[in-house]
Formats: sequence, structure tokens, C-alpha cells
Amino acid sequence: MVQIDKIINEAIEKNASDIHLICGLKPMIRVLKELIEVENTEILTEDDMTDIYDYFIRGNIQKDNMYNRTRRIDMSYDFEKVRIRVNITSVDYVPTFTLRLIKDELPKYEDLGIPNVVRKMAKQQQGLILITGKVNSGKSTTANALINEINETSNKKIITLENPVEYRHKSKKSIILQKEVGPGKDCVSFSDGVKNSLKEDCDIVVIGEIRDRETMEAAIETAETGHLVIGTLHTKSCTETVDRIINFYDIKDQLSIKYLLSSLLKLVVSQRLVKGQNGKLVLIPEVMVVDKVISGIIKKEKFGISELEDAMQSSLDKGNISLINSVAKLFVDEKISLDQAKEQIEDRSVDILNRTIMGLKIKHGK
Repeated sequence: MVQIDKIINEAIEKNASDIHLICGLKPMIRVLKELIEVENTEILTEDDMTDIYDYFIRGNIQKDNMYNRTRRIDMSYDFEKVRIRVNITSVDYVPTFTLRLIKDELPKYEDLGIPNVVRKMAKQQQGLILITGKVNSGKSTTANALINEINETSNKKIITLENPVEYRHKSKKSIILQKEVGPGKDCVSFSDGVKNSLKEDCDIVVIGEIRDRETMEAAIETAETGHLVIGTLHTKSCTETVDRIINFYDIKDQLSIKYLLSSLLKLVVSQRLVKGQNGKLVLIPEVMVVDKVISGIIKKEKFGISELEDAMQSSLDKGNISLINSVAKLFVDEKISLDQAKEQIEDRSVDILNRTIMGLKIKHGK
């Protein structure tokens, strides 16, 4: 019989980020982006998958009905001092499990590699701040670091909307209400949660994921009414984020949304995680501070992503950090290799990267 506790304990001991339980394979854990087999385990059978399902569902009829109806379910599970985000899906009608391990204690803000401009911009009284990146790029960790920073320094009421709730915050100088999103949970959908926050006398709304137009509209309306909205999206760059938001809307509505976005959007952070030279994960941040120049480009009837990229590059003194500058600095600081730096950019930008590296070395006397 499969020993779930043993697998989770080994994942914790090896500081794994995820556990993968798939029928026909041995249990796997992800450590520093690499998948490795759990030691001294057998290949998982269909009976094992049923046992694992029972372990997490624990006879909850509502969860069982949800899985049988949709063939997927997201839930949270507490294991000793570690919270686990559990995703159950189906492959060939057999349950498959992906477990994300969430440490009880957030890393220190300074240790995450988040630029200081992000911390400063989170002190905005109103507007829209977006944290973006691919899956497993640390978006939730960054968002929760911002929440913790605000909680320790400001007197605010913060509502978070998550699916499921990951880090558990305790109210300090601020009041924090963490709501789980989903059928039968604290709110049915992200958009419903955002809309209702307007009636809850909150100052800040944190949206765990903006994935559709309805949630985006609710976020914009909330920012427009004088709140600070922090949200995450699955996009790979700051400029692509702006383009994605605009394309949520029909062409006839895009000009009006550009005007709203140009005035409400304050900051976009796009991030990536790579395994660094010291064997630990390194954050590669890209930051776009929406100043008058970038705001003016966004509200144009037609603009190209390259215009936004050029505007970011030409106003680095405003706090903008381009991807090229970010990877160049990490290379010069010996945190990533040159090959890793080149992997993050397009081939046509390699010459610019080399010039940027040379400039940084001259500036710092290296």
C-alpha cells in the first residue's frame, strides 16, 4: 500500500516544490526545477491512486461529487506545518495528483530578489498592480510577500481571493481576510469576490488569478473606485501583459479600455525562476512602471509591443527593469551563467545583451 505520509515527508526534507503521483510511474518530486523519483517506492497502481484519492477526499461528499462531475478539483490540505495545494485530475479515468508544498513561513522580502521599486509601488493608495509569469515562476510568493509587507507597515483592510488559500496571514497592522474561491467555498468565482469587495469597506483586493474578461472588468472597476488591486496573470512579459488585457475585449471596446488602463495601471512585474550558479533558484524580474510616457503609448489607437519595450529601456531611471538588464546584472553578479542569460532572450537581442554586460562591468570595475 502506498505510504503518502512518507512521500510528503521526503519531499519536505528535500525542499521540493511539488509532488507528482501518476499511475504507472513511481512517485516523483520536483527539486530546483528537476523531477526526481522518491526513493524506495514502487510504481503506482490504479488501486494506489484510489487509496490516494480517499486519503485527500476523506469522505467529503461535496468534494467527491465535484470531482465526479468535472473530473478535476483543487483543494488545500494541512500536513503538520506544511500546507499543500492539491490538484486532482483524471487520466484514462484514473485520478492523477499534483501537490504543491507551501511553507508555513514566507521567505524574507529581501531574500526573494524582488526589486525595491515593487515594494515602493505597493504603497499606492489606488490603482492596478499586476504580477505575471509562467506557471511555477513564484507569482504567489511575490504577491504574498507584498501582502506581508503591507500588513507589517500599513493600516489597511486587505481581502485576498485565492484558489485555494496558500500562505496563511495573521492580521498585524492591517486586517486580512483570505477567501477561498470555488463552488461551495467563500465565493463562487474571482469576479464575484472582487465585485463584493466593494461592499466590504476594504482598501486592497488581491486577486489570485485574473483569467477572463469578467474578472479583469471587476478589477478595473474596483481600482477605478479608489482601491488598490493586486492581481496575477499567466503572461511571459510586461508588454505581453498589456496586450493580453486589451485583447480580453472586442475591437470596438478596446479604445475605451486603453484609456482606463493607461490611468489605472501603475506597475507590471514579470518574473521567471532559474536554477542559479549556487544551486538555488534565482528570480529574474522584469518591471514596468507606468509613467506618463508608457501611459501615453497604451492609450494610442494603435501601438506595438516594441514601443513599450523601447519606452521601458529609455527610462530605466524611473524604476523600469528590462529583461536584458535583469539577466545581464545577474550574470555580472555571478548568479547565473552566460548561457542561462542568453536562454532568456531572443537571438536578435544577444548583441544588446553583450553590450549591456560590458557596460555593467565597466561601471562596477569588473
